[in-house]
Amino acid sequence: MGFRVTTLCLLCLLSLHQARAAKFHNVSGLRGKKPVANGCNLFIGSWVVDPSYPLYDSSTCPFIDAEFDCQKYGRPDKQYLKYGWKPDSCALPRFDGADFLNRWRGKRIMFVGDSLSLNMWESLSCMIHASVPNTKTSFLRKESLSTVTFQDYGVTIQLYRTPYLVDIIRENVGRVLTLDSIVAGNAWKGMDMLIFNSWHWWTHTGKSQGWDYIRDGPNLLKNMNRLEAYNKGLATWAKWVDQNVDPTKTKVFFQGISPTHYQGKDWNQPKRSCSGELQPLSGSTYPAGLPPATTILNNVLKKMNSPVYLLDITLLSQLRKDAHPSAYSGDHAGNDCSHWCLPGLPDTWNQLLYAALTT
Repeated sequence: MGFRVTTLCLLCLLSLHQARAAKFHNVSGLRGKKPVANGCNLFIGSWVVDPSYPLYDSSTCPFIDAEFDCQKYGRPDKQYLKYGWKPDSCALPRFDGADFLNRWRGKRIMFVGDSLSLNMWESLSCMIHASVPNTKTSFLRKESLSTVTFQDYGVTIQLYRTPYLVDIIRENVGRVLTLDSIVAGNAWKGMDMLIFNSWHWWTHTGKSQGWDYIRDGPNLLKNMNRLEAYNKGLATWAKWVDQNVDPTKTKVFFQGISPTHYQGKDWNQPKRSCSGELQPLSGSTYPAGLPPATTILNNVLKKMNSPVYLLDITLLSQLRKDAHPSAYSGDHAGNDCSHWCLPGLPDTWNQLLYAALTT
């Protein structure tokens, strides 16, 4: 009986996920475009061995940080590099960096978010660089704003680091996460494409927490429910997009919730973490189901007036327990089951971005 109930629950979760997918990925995603791949949901599928991967070599990409360069820092296996994402009912277009640059010639693209945005930004830069290795590039790294420019095409790809999207304001009491303030948004105006992301830092506590207090309207709080805080912060971001982005000039994406793999019980192996994992989970379901943050994100996107395309990378990333740096990061001590090796999973996120822009 218990097995039947568990199975039914998993089927319900998958059905709910697919229903949400239908709303955000296609018609409401980029208004005026046809549904991606003729209505195919690119985000439901499975991982298959594909010897044509990886799309680039980390040793030849000048943009990879040490924290993602797993091969350089001693990861002994390479099978994790050889998986491609296969949607159930269509093909994922192969990434073409030269085509990407020509489509976005003279344009400005900005990733806005945390270190998962950094992961995806570096991945896209490496994928393009591998397609046009002889093109002139410039590379500028700063604390809050970093830029790669493909000079022959006039394409600028930037990263704006702001883990909560809303502002942290210094007050007398210390760092205050201010849920209704988004002054940082002034730096995002005028872009031709924006790819937002936020969740990872909302769960941090103790010394890794990025703030001392939360300001919720007039209330200054030492803490609050993190999902409630995330919901209010995202609502502020959504209001900013609705008021400041012209959808006829700027395409807006949300990167989706990137999962972690610290708890093996999430995939029915309670004594495990991402450390030592060598292959993805098979199939199209994840035993633990989707994290609650995905529901909050979907609900906020539903209420927006502006078209925002959700790159719904959560489920396909949950299946990749093998794709983290774990002990093979050149920057993070210990076991990193939050970020992703490059080359690796974020390359698929960018293939999905490319599909949304070209299909």
